[in-house]
Amino acid sequence: MDVLKKHSLAGTLPPVCFLYGPESYLKEEAAALIKKTLFATESEAAENTTVLYGGDLTPGELVSKASEYPMFTPKQLIIVRQFDKLKKPPTKELQKQHEEKLNRYMQSPAEFTILVLDADPVDKKELEKTPFTALKPYRHDFPAIKSPDLFAANRAKASGWEFEADALKAFTAYIEPSAREICQEIDKLILYAASQNQEKLIRAVDVYDSVGISRTYNIFELEKALAGRNLRLCSGISLMIMDQEGQKEGLGNIVRYLTTFYIRLWKLSQPGVRQLPQAEIAKILGMYGKQEYFVKNYLAYTNSFSLQDTQQAILALRESDAALKGLVAYPDEKYLLLRLMQKLLG
Repeated sequence: MDVLKKHSLAGTLPPVCFLYGPESYLKEEAAALIKKTLFATESEAAENTTVLYGGDLTPGELVSKASEYPMFTPKQLIIVRQFDKLKKPPTKELQKQHEEKLNRYMQSPAEFTILVLDADPVDKKELEKTPFTALKPYRHDFPAIKSPDLFAANRAKASGWEFEADALKAFTAYIEPSAREICQEIDKLILYAASQNQEKLIRAVDVYDSVGISRTYNIFELEKALAGRNLRLCSGISLMIMDQEGQKEGLGNIVRYLTTFYIRLWKLSQPGVRQLPQAEIAKILGMYGKQEYFVKNYLAYTNSFSLQDTQQAILALRESDAALKGLVAYPDEKYLLLRLMQKLLG
């Protein structure tokens, strides 16, 4: 995306942009940026943008479309969604002809066409075959978000805003770790925070109010209750979180957050890790920027959990996650939650 932004600012868009990966929201943003760079007005963009789908096109038909001159402007934009599902011609001989046609086009693309090809992940072996091999010079990757807190912090920063450490922790605890969810919620959060202060600083209270999190019954209080080995309080806080957010969604957030929590505790149990400088520990735990502030909390929590406790907790959380995904039958979410809490503190 950064490369495309540089091209956009310089007004030097490449003739082909291969957008590859699972983060559809970011790929949509990239296509929108290309469109905005290419056309002066929305009406001009509408007249000269064609959206096609891979399942409706053979490689040869795609080349034919891209080779047609635009009618109203010097350049046209062709967006091919689901490019990974490009239709194959009926015979091997025709397939070879179409592949060669596409390869020749990629070696010398039409100057009057910007071709945007949007593909979801495919098997690695498929990436080494036609049509993907011809697209290597034009490829831009949009992988799944591995560090939601870092992504969220950078996204806010790009809009001129900054998260306080506890605000970022609260935000990523309750938001699905996908680019679409994070970006849309940050847009709403910034609108809310802007009405509350002029410092361009997102505080924990802004997250609580915007996302709808209780200041009393939240994931941080659950952390403390777990460290205190208080089964009754853990169950009560968890049930309140589920009532606030909906049974299945609330339990899903609890399971996702606590999985990260216990994996970090497991990493801290490895030989020599706790003796490292705090900045190094933060990297090992996958905590970036202001998240480093919470390393001391995790170091304190290790006094409450043995390595065996941590391993059993991770297994219990995986079982709960499988149940929520429909892989294991269960009576209802409250039953699943209470059983999970018993296993975590058993």
